[in-house]
Amino acid sequence: MFLPFFETLREAGIPVSLREYLSFLEGMQKGLVIYDIEGFYYLTRTAMVKDERNLDKFDRAFAKTFKGLENITFQDVMDRVDIPGEWLKKLAEKHLSPEERAEVEASGGFDKLMETLKERLKEQQGRHQGGSKWIGTAGTSPFGAHGYNPEGVRIGQNESRHQRAVKVWDKREFKNLDDKIELGTRNIKVALKRLRRWARDGAAEELDLDGTIRATAEHGYLDVQTRPERRNAVKVLLFLDVGGSMDPYIRTVEELFSAARAEFKHLEYYYFHNCLYEGVWRDNARRWGAQVSTAEILRTYGSDYKCIFVGDASMSPYEIAYAGGANEHWNQEAGQVWLGRARTQWPSNLWINPLPEPHWRYTHSVKMIQEIFDNQMVPMTLEGIERGMRALSR
Repeated sequence: MFLPFFETLREAGIPVSLREYLSFLEGMQKGLVIYDIEGFYYLTRTAMVKDERNLDKFDRAFAKTFKGLENITFQDVMDRVDIPGEWLKKLAEKHLSPEERAEVEASGGFDKLMETLKERLKEQQGRHQGGSKWIGTAGTSPFGAHGYNPEGVRIGQNESRHQRAVKVWDKREFKNLDDKIELGTRNIKVALKRLRRWARDGAAEELDLDGTIRATAEHGYLDVQTRPERRNAVKVLLFLDVGGSMDPYIRTVEELFSAARAEFKHLEYYYFHNCLYEGVWRDNARRWGAQVSTAEILRTYGSDYKCIFVGDASMSPYEIAYAGGANEHWNQEAGQVWLGRARTQWPSNLWINPLPEPHWRYTHSVKMIQEIFDNQMVPMTLEGIERGMRALSR
C-alpha cells in the first residue's frame, strides 16, 4: 500500500532505494508507529532520507501522498479515514500546556472532540465560511482552517496562524535546504564541510579508545590513553570582490564569509574590486591608504593553501586583458596576469560566482574568467559550493 509513496519520492528526485523502502516496511511491520501521524512522518523520513538537502523535497512528497485533506469530500473522510483519539492525547502532552489541556477536558475531553468532528462530518454538505459550528474556514469552530479555537484540528491550511491547532496536518518543517536555493549561513556551513583534511594537534585531551584497549590488554590494568583532538587542517585563502555590481550580493557574500570563518580554523581573507591587481586590502574603509601588495601575499602564503575567489566576474573585458584597463586606477599589468600568478602559486583554486549560472553566457568577462580558471567556476548555491569543495579536495 506504500508503493505510491515510494514512487512519489523517486519522482521528487530523492535517491531512495529498495533497501531503504524495505527498512521502512520492516519498521511498520514491527509496530514502531501505530495511529501516530507525527511518528509515521519521522519514521518514513528517517528510513528514506539520507541527505539533509532532500528534507524539503521529502516534506512536499509526504504532503502530496498523505495530506491534502482539503481535497477529500467530507463523506470520503467518514467512509475511509479513521482519526483515532489516542494520538491527540499523546500530542497534547507534548504541545499543550496544563491550562490548555484542562480547557479541552472541561469542554468534554478529546473523545468528545473527535465525536463532535465525526458528527459534523456527517451533517455538513459542503464548504463553510466563518461561524462557530460547521467545519470550514475563518470561523471559531474547532475544525477547519484560518480561524481560531483553542482546541482545533487544522485541516487544509498551509501554515499556523494562532499556534493552537491540536494537530498540524500541513506543516513543512524544512524549507531552506534544497540544493538549488539561495544560501543562508547554516546551509553554507553544510556545503563547506566537504572541504576537510583531518589532523590531530594541540593538547592530548581526547580519549583514544583503541589505544586504551590495547594498553590495558598489554599491561593487565586499566590504562587510559588520550590523544590530541582531530581538527580540520585545511588552509583557505579567500579573495572577496566588493563594490559596484557586487552590491546586490552583499548579504549572500556576508553569509559565505561568516560560514567560512566558523568552519575553517586557518582562514585568511582579502578584498579586491572586479579583478585582482597589484594591491588588495583587509579594511574597505581604508582601501586606498592600507593596501597590501599582492606580490607580498604571493610570497607569504604557501602552495598548500586553497585559494577561493568570490565575485560576479562582471566588468569590462579591458579590466582583465589590458594594462591600464582598471576602472579606478592605472594598473601596470593586466588583471589576467595577476590571476595567472595566483593560480600558479595556489594550484588548488576556485571562483565562486553569485550571478545566477544561466546569465553567465551573456557576459563576456564571465567567460574570460572561466577560461582563466579552466572552468573552475561554480554558482553560489548549495549544490555549486559543494561541487567546488569536492574539486578543491582532490
